[in-house]
Amino acid sequence: MSLPKKLFALATLVPLTLGLFSAPAQSAPATFTHPGVLVSRPQLDFVRTKVQAGAQPWKQAYDAMMSSPYASLSRSPKPRAVVECGPYSKPNLGCTDERQDAIAAYSLSLAWYITRDAKYATKAIEIMDAWSAVLKDHTNSNAPLQSAWSASSWPRAAEIIKHTYTSWPNSGRFGTMLRNVYLPKVINGSHSNGNWELSMTEAAIGIAVFLDDKASYDKAVAKFRTRVPAYLYLTGDGALPKTAPGSGLDTRDKIVKYWQGQTTFVNGLSQETCRDFTHTGYGLAAIANFAETTRIQGQDLYPEIADRLREGLGFHAKYQMGAAVPSWLCGGSLKLGLGPVTEVGYNHLHTRLGLTMSNTEALTLRQRPAGTNSLFVSWQTLTHADNPQ
Repeated sequence: MSLPKKLFALATLVPLTLGLFSAPAQSAPATFTHPGVLVSRPQLDFVRTKVQAGAQPWKQAYDAMMSSPYASLSRSPKPRAVVECGPYSKPNLGCTDERQDAIAAYSLSLAWYITRDAKYATKAIEIMDAWSAVLKDHTNSNAPLQSAWSASSWPRAAEIIKHTYTSWPNSGRFGTMLRNVYLPKVINGSHSNGNWELSMTEAAIGIAVFLDDKASYDKAVAKFRTRVPAYLYLTGDGALPKTAPGSGLDTRDKIVKYWQGQTTFVNGLSQETCRDFTHTGYGLAAIANFAETTRIQGQDLYPEIADRLREGLGFHAKYQMGAAVPSWLCGGSLKLGLGPVTEVGYNHLHTRLGLTMSNTEALTLRQRPAGTNSLFVSWQTLTHADNPQ
């Protein structure tokens, strides 16, 4: 459940470690909530009511989704047994097809829930069944990231279809694909740039929810709890950012190099800020999406990461909106392009908890309706704009 607004406002003034928040449960829920990956039934009902009433921004966001190729009923899935993804998508043997088919399945599942028109559900099933019938592996250097991106979208779609549609005979086979093909690639994380591991944890927790897999859920949560503080800096961390266990970043020089050469650390700075805002956006999105799923599952991790997420969103939104870049930040030059990644975190921190986030609010409103980055972020204005559920 959401924290009272006054309690949250008070907690932002002091370190979270002082115990103003009770610690979330240390293990997976006794019973998983379904649908429960990124969106819940109450959230979907809220969206459906708004769209049916023609209310904004939901109707505009819905129309954008429905006019996109991802919601097309004529879409032909392009599954393959082995998806090979090299660095910078070279080679790209099924990588784009897989990610986009996964987003399509999610888009169609949302269309099904909002319209209750069975043709959208059957098309989503067709796409998921096509992949689960043939996919065996991901190969080459980007295999973990490709697996993470695709397996962030697949469980969102599968949860909606399995738990709100009348029949999906091959749902078990789809679950077997998630367990045998995707989960091994993402469950153990990565010490690459932080957006990799954050996306991997998001995929892992989505798979765990769909499979009712408590052990994988707990492992994903444990990884998330160490990775987020190593991705977004707060001044309370000390002179240097925190590091993830096993990273090998045991000297100042190594940490500075990992943080793209940045030597001045301020609230909200990301490990990838000085790389570019696009990759930073991937990390921010995965953090919010992961926390949202835990909230739905009754193990709300937002309190643990709220200050970092709020500062991270606000810091990057400020510069994305055009603020002058100081010389100490990334040599005075930033590569912008944050992407449609703010809605989920902004909705929880602002809509549910009442926290003022002026920079994030300005950027979020400017970008509405948020679409998709064609990787793993999709239709967040539709699903999370001003959604109190």
